[in-house]
Amino acid sequence: MPHFVIDCSEPILDLVDPNTILQEVHKTAIVSTLFTEADIKVRLNPFKEHYLVSGKKDDFIHIFANIMEGRTTEQKANLSTLMVSKLKSLFPDVPIISINVRDFEKATYCNKTMV
Repeated sequence: MPHFVIDCSEPILDLVDPNTILQEVHKTAIVSTLFTEADIKVRLNPFKEHYLVSGKKDDFIHIFANIMEGRTTEQKANLSTLMVSKLKSLFPDVPIISINVRDFEKATYCNKTMV
């Protein structure tokens, strides 16, 4: 059920293969022990032209982690630290690497298997 949506500047895809990025984020989500492997979804959105970082066109990676409510603040903080640490090891020269974790509300979440 967790969705990890990676926004990034397109030039980082020349540094590490996109499939490797997807796999490493997926593996790191498993390492967090918060999710089952089959439920994890990872997507990558590279930005080629239309972005600014601190007023200039600098490389960046940001993950939007959308997870089902019910995890503690400590669990979510650990997930954030694990993800940024993994990306930092893959991209030591990328100046901006970040993540935010957002909760899905169980009462309002729906997918096609629920209908």
